[in-house]
Amino acid sequence: MGHFGFSYVGLIFLLMLFVPNLIWTKHQPEDYNPGNENKILRVFERAGQVLTACTALIFSDFNPHNWSAWTWWLVAAGVLMLLYEGWWIRYFTGPKTMAAFYSGFLGVPVAGATLPVTAFFLLGIYGKVIWLMLSTVILGVGHIGIHLQHKKELPS
Repeated sequence: MGHFGFSYVGLIFLLMLFVPNLIWTKHQPEDYNPGNENKILRVFERAGQVLTACTALIFSDFNPHNWSAWTWWLVAAGVLMLLYEGWWIRYFTGPKTMAAFYSGFLGVPVAGATLPVTAFFLLGIYGKVIWLMLSTVILGVGHIGIHLQHKKELPS
């Protein structure tokens, strides 16, 4: 279920998530228009963002404990977050277009949404905290759904 306490790993993951997104606010694609997003998906996304952020911080189970085979879940989550940072580097150093923003990365579709959601889900598995796993499923439905909607609207 989870042990209440501060998670510095959760904080690191959230910083890896929020910092590029804050930078992005000054580097959005010219034709970016969130106004046509599905309202139901947006509710899922917003609720999932709040739940995921809070849950990642309030359970100490995400902090490393003794090394075991279970630790590979944390390693995998960390690798996905590093890949997410790599996706952002590619976006910031390339053309800031809608196609670039909704692109895949190393075979991962709509990587800007898929990588962090999957990373937080794996962090939930590592910590054995069902609340983070459920939060990221809610987030994933909304966030990945919105990214797929925008990608579908791109000219072929």
